[in-house]
Amino acid sequence: MSDTIRIDADALCEGYFASTQDLMRRVLAEEASALDAAAAKLADQVAGDRLIHIFGPGGHSNLASQEVFFRAGGLMHVSAILDEGTLLSNGALRSMAIERLPGYGKIVIADQRLDEHSLLILVNAYGINAALIDAALEARRRGAFIIGVSSRQHAAGTAPDHPARHPTRQNLHDIVDIAIDTKVPIGDAVVQMPGMTENISAISTFANAFTLNCLVIRTVAKLVERGIEPPVWRSGNAPGGDEANGRFISRFQGRVKAL
Repeated sequence: MSDTIRIDADALCEGYFASTQDLMRRVLAEEASALDAAAAKLADQVAGDRLIHIFGPGGHSNLASQEVFFRAGGLMHVSAILDEGTLLSNGALRSMAIERLPGYGKIVIADQRLDEHSLLILVNAYGINAALIDAALEARRRGAFIIGVSSRQHAAGTAPDHPARHPTRQNLHDIVDIAIDTKVPIGDAVVQMPGMTENISAISTFANAFTLNCLVIRTVAKLVERGIEPPVWRSGNAPGGDEANGRFISRFQGRVKAL
């Protein structure tokens, strides 16, 4: 009989908590300038009553676009691109295959009819997949301003011939107007479990959500400093939520595709 491995799960959870805190602190300390510059562009969009488009092509990166769309405390000017192709709800292996499909991201962005007055936030934990890079290239071709939210470390540490990469082997942070680094480590999972060869517990969802909400905070702060109170969503399950949101619905229905 093999020796029983005794594992302190509480300590591992504490370690995971510490890892998420450390990552978020790094984002705050090291990405303040990029976040501020991006927030200024978002504030300009809202002040001009223009939409802020956000797309998270690839598996769990889709959660990032949903994090700040139609969300309590979120800007009503955010328009999430919720393309069915890479959503996990339509099949995880299918999602991975499509996010690696050259040309797919171009089609998605073309359907949004972005132009030189548009702003697009692209979010992807690793910053390399074909759909993501094609989305960035097509948005740039159309003149849109592009903000990238991804991990430089993960992109730099991924082999040039990795099957997920775009044929040009480009990284998102190299082809956007403003790059915000989420600091996600290579492999994403950060907890080392005794007796296991693979790490567990991914961190990218925390990284993306925290970074984007910091961007929203900075954007709203800039607007309030300009004397503008931007419309934000209130939870429909909170008292007066439907009434508060109903004051603005007509401004965005028909403009925001996913609304």
